[in-house]
Amino acid sequence: MSSYIIEGGKKLQGETYVSGSKNASLPIMAASVLNKGITKLYNVPDIHDTQMMIEILKKLGCKVKKNQNKIIIDSSIITEFKIPESLMRQMRSSVIFAGAILGRYRKVTFSYPGGCDIGSRPIDLHLKGFEKLGVTINKNFGKIICETEEIKPTEINLDFPSVGATENIMLSSVLAKGTTTIINAAMEPEIIDLQNFLNRMGAKIKGAGSNIIKIEGVEKLKDVSYNVMPDRIEAGTLLCAAAITGGEILLKKVNINHIAPLLEKLTESECKIGIKENEIHLKAPKRLKAMDIRTMPYPGFPTDMQAIIASCLCVASGTSVIVENIFENRYKYLGELQKMGAKVNIEGKTAIIKGTKKMYGTKVNSTDLRGGASLVLAGLAAKGTTNVNNIEYILRGYEKLEEKLNSLGAEIYMI
Repeated sequence: MSSYIIEGGKKLQGETYVSGSKNASLPIMAASVLNKGITKLYNVPDIHDTQMMIEILKKLGCKVKKNQNKIIIDSSIITEFKIPESLMRQMRSSVIFAGAILGRYRKVTFSYPGGCDIGSRPIDLHLKGFEKLGVTINKNFGKIICETEEIKPTEINLDFPSVGATENIMLSSVLAKGTTTIINAAMEPEIIDLQNFLNRMGAKIKGAGSNIIKIEGVEKLKDVSYNVMPDRIEAGTLLCAAAITGGEILLKKVNINHIAPLLEKLTESECKIGIKENEIHLKAPKRLKAMDIRTMPYPGFPTDMQAIIASCLCVASGTSVIVENIFENRYKYLGELQKMGAKVNIEGKTAIIKGTKKMYGTKVNSTDLRGGASLVLAGLAAKGTTNVNNIEYILRGYEKLEEKLNSLGAEIYMI
């Protein structure tokens, strides 16, 4: 088990950059299965989750070469149509392979995925989408067996704009004969990146970024090279790290449009923000101002940023209110922040945070990926030494986090 040791109380100052997006890389890596040839991906973050995707690709029969942030995938030969259960239990995003394998071979077997315990995240919308496409689904002792003679294009109206279900339907429909329409589709930037990747590979998809996506099936796809978008949640995390310490940061390689809801809230908290092409300059006040947050599907405030911004609110002036509308179990980390002196009350899906001038370093445990990152930020602002345990969660989603923070003047190291 690894830990971060953080000596707090240092203002973050300087410049750093944003790595490639975790949540865009994972479905794009799965989509490479559809291409009976070579896929070259650039700007893929070197993190635990992308390594798990590589392991699954290899288990399926793909040949994979990795050189830092470049990955070359040869999917010309697939020998296995079952996603390994042991790997699926480590990472929820592995379920995206189901749509890709189903789209290419019309059959796939997988188990229920694992990942962070942040609340109920059933895959029923994925399975309903498959059934709408003419897929027969059998559940047998925890295994899900999907088969069909032919993917039958249709109109699918999602009950909720699920990112994973939208991606799986897109992947399973790319090689179908006819047009599939997804209504109430997720609108996240990662969906746009997946569409752009698939279209570069020869697919015919339009509408990503809106709530209606149309996939016109094609007979075959081609080799492709693609550069993954920057990680909007990492961008938000680094900006909040500067904000919580009263620092000043120049953040490079960021897509400004992807983090507009966060920039609006940071401005509301009295941070001064300057924008230039793919760069953001943030100068924090001596003390942040309280604000209210409501998480919503994109383009609303992202649930993945909820824990990150909460750390900032713990030391802000005034009382803040957070309403979590996506996952019902995403407040576990608040108990750990309370150990550091945070003043928090939880009422159902609402968290009421009364800002305190100072938090204090102590031993805390990561409960999930973003909750773990929030503890790191709290440690940066706290007085004394903070020991963040179970950072395996954090390593799933952040590339070189301690290296980037140290380059800004933080004092954090891994043991």
